[in-house]
Amino acid sequence: MRQRYQDCQPYLTKDGSTIRELIHPNLQPGCRQSLAEASVPANSATLLHCHKSSEEIYFITAGAGAMTLGDRKIMVHQGDSILIRPGTPHKIENTGDSTLKILCCCTPPYAHHDTEIMIQEPEFYK
Repeated sequence: MRQRYQDCQPYLTKDGSTIRELIHPNLQPGCRQSLAEASVPANSATLLHCHKSSEEIYFITAGAGAMTLGDRKIMVHQGDSILIRPGTPHKIENTGDSTLKILCCCTPPYAHHDTEIMIQEPEFYK
């Protein structure tokens, strides 16, 4: 089944990123994973959050950033892939001067109810 990019309307997720669902069970019934393009504007970041049941893979398609993954902070660039296991606190900060774009694959598919925002960031996340 094909999904046209221009037919995917962007929306704001709980973590503060703007995404376009490219593949999702809401669009393709019976699908068991999701694929979305996330955009993080220059000089901004997503909120620290985790997913209770979804495993995510990020693939950076444009830009650069600082990825908080558990208790580590790593620099990421176009062409990098990041595996985010369920329950791992994470966020991404755009450190460049253009929009950071990420392909996000989730299984089970992305759902707002599976996203938990971390209320207070421990010191090692800052």
